[in-house]
Amino acid sequence: MPLPFLTADRAFEATDDVALPFDDRERWRRPYRPGPWRVGAAAILLLLASFVLFAAVAIAFTAPPAQAGVVFGVALAVIVGALRLLRMGVWVSPRGLRQVGFAGTRTTPWERVVAVRTVQQPVRWLGLPRTVQGQALTLVRRDRSAGGAPPLMTTHNADFLGRFEAFDRAADTIEAWAAENRRG
Repeated sequence: MPLPFLTADRAFEATDDVALPFDDRERWRRPYRPGPWRVGAAAILLLLASFVLFAAVAIAFTAPPAQAGVVFGVALAVIVGALRLLRMGVWVSPRGLRQVGFAGTRTTPWERVVAVRTVQQPVRWLGLPRTVQGQALTLVRRDRSAGGAPPLMTTHNADFLGRFEAFDRAADTIEAWAAENRRG
């Protein structure tokens, strides 16, 4: 008796990315899944944090509590960094568009958005200084010039490197949110 829910060979269903009917549209949501590069980096950081936590426990038994506290604080910082890395990306809601970075968050209300469009341009590869030709989703705001703003997401960032179809779906979804909420 085949059990398709237990096998990995079932076909990908396009409805996996569609919001469920009971999802609250008023909440901030990321219209795409985090990419494998981002999830892999966070997993490695969490693995490192587990070793540091183990070291903190060993130090707590053998050294003064202050030293264990410092190592425990380092482990907490690594965990917070990994969780922040997973939270990075573009989030949308009826209130606006939010770009979450590692160190900060920028929120733009839909009233200030002129356009959200996909353009072909040189983009940074995994956020490093090296640039390659790719696509970028850009935000044009009413109160700022179009040329100076960093892209919302690119085909070569940690979420979409090697996943061009996922970038197209995510860009289309964000553009649709912008078109729907700017009219309202």
